[in-house]
Amino acid sequence: MVDFIKEVEQDLYDVDARKLRNEEYIFNQQNVNIKSPSESINYPDARKHQIVSFIKSGIRILGYFFIPFNLLVSAILLILSEIVGIIEELV
Repeated sequence: MVDFIKEVEQDLYDVDARKLRNEEYIFNQQNVNIKSPSESINYPDARKHQIVSFIKSGIRILGYFFIPFNLLVSAILLILSEIVGIIEELV
């Protein structure tokens, strides 16, 4: 029983092997045109995504701030923040 628990713990701690096995499983199950586990994957830049997200949040806060003072400016800012949100998903 103790050996089994140690084996399970080792499998849980070995994230890289688990990820590779999972990607190989998906690759073998789906006979579609996806990258094999040995090919590199172009992940999005998390830092750029974070910066654009902060800009979007700042514009949105300004938009909400202007609601009691000028609805037109508020609407423009909130629409602009949604446009920046679309750009955020593309970064």
